[in-house]
Amino acid sequence: MFEIIKDGTTIDFVGKQKYALLFSAAMILITIISLVAHGGPKYGIDFAGGTLVQVKFASPVSTETIASGLKAVGIDVSTVQAYGHPREGDAQYLVNSAMDMTGISGDDFEDKVKTALLEATGQTAEITRVEMVGPKVGKDLRGKALMALFFSLLFINIYISGRFEMKWVMAGVVAGGLILAVWLFSMLGISIPYLILVALMASLILFWVLELKYAMGAIVALIHDVAITVGIFSITGKEFSLPIIAALLTIIGYSLNDTIIVFDRIRENLKKLSRRSLPDIINASVNETLSRTLLTSGTTLIVVAALFVFGGTIIHDFAFAMLVGIGIGTYSSIFVASPILLLWKKK
Repeated sequence: MFEIIKDGTTIDFVGKQKYALLFSAAMILITIISLVAHGGPKYGIDFAGGTLVQVKFASPVSTETIASGLKAVGIDVSTVQAYGHPREGDAQYLVNSAMDMTGISGDDFEDKVKTALLEATGQTAEITRVEMVGPKVGKDLRGKALMALFFSLLFINIYISGRFEMKWVMAGVVAGGLILAVWLFSMLGISIPYLILVALMASLILFWVLELKYAMGAIVALIHDVAITVGIFSITGKEFSLPIIAALLTIIGYSLNDTIIVFDRIRENLKKLSRRSLPDIINASVNETLSRTLLTSGTTLIVVAALFVFGGTIIHDFAFAMLVGIGIGTYSSIFVASPILLLWKKK
């Protein structure tokens, strides 16, 4: 029978944790540098506000012609992107503008766009989609997206602490207190990104003090995965939108699944192999679950890669986030989450 990882494999994962730590630290440092250099993440219309227009022509035209035609009538264009592969009879383009057009009626705006594009390209444009988001709505959506990520991490803490350490009440009280504090301070107008950052740091300190070691291992790994995915998006100049937040939440769930499988085996082996050292038990556990981890990640990556290549422009960034997140999530389950348990041995 064919096996990816043969029984009895003894790869020293714990022995390589120093190299993994250096890699993770380097990636997170690059993330921070990139975010600072770019002034934060590059937000899409969902979060920054603005207008998106999808137009269709009978034959392909240049994106520069579309941009110059719209600018001539006072519409400041940020980007013009070909939608799919423009061809005769189906040449579609996505036009992004940072301008707030929410005060203009839909018919007036569409007529203005059609007239400008007719003069610039000599073709009649068919407007297939218009999306307008005001700056206030975009700011509210950003806050809610961050809250969704933060709350998901805290609820995961309750589940992990209850399942592996039977500390349901303690974890619930910690999570409830942090949620209440974040909500109260957000009502006072404190910037949500900084508030979430402080709350995450406070939660990690509380996990350490209360010895919620499994929860801390899982949360550190998840923060690690999200941070590196955000960093790669920042480096490549890709925009953050609601679908990307959905991708990040999916990555959190996927990475957590891998981490729980490894933690389950560690917990079993702590009883079965009680005479062996904790590093040996962790190595044995990771090796025993490695075949399943690689099979699950490999098959999922194949599907996501197909979406990335053949899924079209709309789903391209979502698939890219999933590709990065699944790869990093698989790595963190082995090299980030499990070694956290060793900190308690030293403590």
